[in-house]
Amino acid sequence: MPDANDRRPTWVEVDLGAIRANAAAVKGLLPDRTRLMAVVKANAYGHGAVPVARAALEAGAEWLGVATPAEGWELREAGIDAPILVLGAAWPFEAELYLRGDLRATITSFDEAAALSSLAAQQGGVLRVHLKVDTGMGRLGVHYREAGRFAAEVARLPHLEIEGVFSHFATADEPDLAFARRQLDRFQQALFDIERAGVAARFRHIANSGAIFALLPEAAFDLVRLGISLYGYYPSPAVPHPIVLHPALRWFARAVFVKRVEAGTPISYGATYAPRRPSTIVTLPVGYADGLRRELSNKGRVLLHGQRVPIAGRVCMDQVMVDAGDLAVTVGERALIIGEQNGAAITADDLAGWLGTISYEVLTGISPRVPRVYVN
Repeated sequence: MPDANDRRPTWVEVDLGAIRANAAAVKGLLPDRTRLMAVVKANAYGHGAVPVARAALEAGAEWLGVATPAEGWELREAGIDAPILVLGAAWPFEAELYLRGDLRATITSFDEAAALSSLAAQQGGVLRVHLKVDTGMGRLGVHYREAGRFAAEVARLPHLEIEGVFSHFATADEPDLAFARRQLDRFQQALFDIERAGVAARFRHIANSGAIFALLPEAAFDLVRLGISLYGYYPSPAVPHPIVLHPALRWFARAVFVKRVEAGTPISYGATYAPRRPSTIVTLPVGYADGLRRELSNKGRVLLHGQRVPIAGRVCMDQVMVDAGDLAVTVGERALIIGEQNGAAITADDLAGWLGTISYEVLTGISPRVPRVYVN
């Protein structure tokens, strides 16, 4: 197996078997009537949209979620014909993309809906849409109290077909679920008002990864949206952990330079690091342009010989140095930035903890210039 498609001595390995296992395990938690959407936006959280989408569909997902029409088009051009919902707000000038790609659009306002209907008419087509209802996220969508009126107005537009209605939880991964339950109540009220207005939506959905684990079956409805947990991570420690999730991504780098230094030798920009005793300094060809954030300077760790070794000094744009102590490291040896080695592990959650962020940002931040290699 090539380490990096012979392109670079740093690469990401994505285990599609782990993607399948995670999708299948979550699918097993759902009521029979509930379908599974695999969210593959942002290049499948950095894992590679097309291979991940195919693996998730093989494991039982029926829908795919993306952020932009361009992401949907990438899947269509790869021959994927599953239903695709674009989760971001739709721009009227994108109507042709939606129609040609058979992409479902998210509708957040009547003006947006009217413009899309007009442009769809010019293209001679009917655009399938999902209405976005704001139940408390405060990001996109019509206020839940206006959902019935809004749905009735959109339903009168001749070139739009209301296929779905959805909302998004803001706190389903928090220890206190009181606000999430309030959102669920608001969503149910919005659905009641929409039905009373004479509008039938086939797919109702609100559950993200956190809600899948914390708020089923009441939040299941017709469809759930599986994001971060498709890739092997729980959204937070607060949610129940009913299944074993398998992280699908490992990030490797090969040692390109190894040297022995005396105690007190300054390392990297600003001379902010110096070993306290004689030590082996290893240079890895990966830096903040690859997604190894500069905030990890003098803070992060990598795995060498199955041991966590510290980042020594400031992370550079294309390289980073680590202090391997007395380990006998040679040029060409593999280090792991994310993954497991000889029983030790560093996860995206670990990097997120050092950075004060979340695993989502760590994974999506791995640069496209880092080659992806697929196994299983």
